[in-house]
Amino acid sequence: MAETEMNVQLIAHTQLSDKFYDSFDELDSVGNYDFNYLSKLDTTDGKLVALTAIRSCYSANKPTEIVAKEGAKYFSSKASDGGAGTDADRLFRHIFASKHTSTLEHLTFTFAIEGVSRALLAQLTRHRVGFSFSVQSQRYVRMGSDDKIGGFDYVVPDKVTSDKTANMYDFVYGAPITDRPATDIFAEAMEIAQQAYDKLREAGVPAEDARAVLPNAAATNLVMTANLTALLSFYSKRKKGRGAQAEITELAETLRREVVDVEPWTDQFFEEV
Repeated sequence: MAETEMNVQLIAHTQLSDKFYDSFDELDSVGNYDFNYLSKLDTTDGKLVALTAIRSCYSANKPTEIVAKEGAKYFSSKASDGGAGTDADRLFRHIFASKHTSTLEHLTFTFAIEGVSRALLAQLTRHRVGFSFSVQSQRYVRMGSDDKIGGFDYVVPDKVTSDKTANMYDFVYGAPITDRPATDIFAEAMEIAQQAYDKLREAGVPAEDARAVLPNAAATNLVMTANLTALLSFYSKRKKGRGAQAEITELAETLRREVVDVEPWTDQFFEEV
């Protein structure tokens, strides 16, 4: 059993299929488009998927033709609204401003999220639309001190600090302990929970029932997949300054960084929600 910290890593995100790439070579073979057409565009796979989805709503071209026939127009010319970037960036800004963000649901991101509290998990899974979760089970993963996991890890909330104190009563020595730091009180509560879990398991209580004594601070791991629109909605509610608890605010910022790292053009939308 030990105090732990959050770790988040992007596992996968939307990428164009080989078949889609190959389709441009086929088009080029009949003389319609430049060879290596996509490599000449200053873009990302996410942008190409977004353009395909958006223009499919308004274009006479087929979805498989949109990037080939319209890509140069959007990705090779300056934004016609006078804003930053290309005309594709102008289109994405327009879509975001007009709230036609269902077209951004086609971009998905899968994350490994480790060392977060069960309290955070309860908050996170309230966001259901556009999210998928696979969570470490306290029923099947035994949390005993002598189990493979070595006891449950836990997350200490940021406001549990040593400068906050309270008077406690020591039942062993039968005397009050004055000015006990909140960090010590918290750590002792974790130890008591672990001992209670271990004793219940020793008594023959199955893990699925013994887990009832584990605290909200108990750490867990999960895999989460979400589309871009869902992540923007999540971020708008959980970012710093919106009254969310510090742990989930940290998660929101970390998810944003992971997304923006692979799809930099999305940063403006996270800033605006």
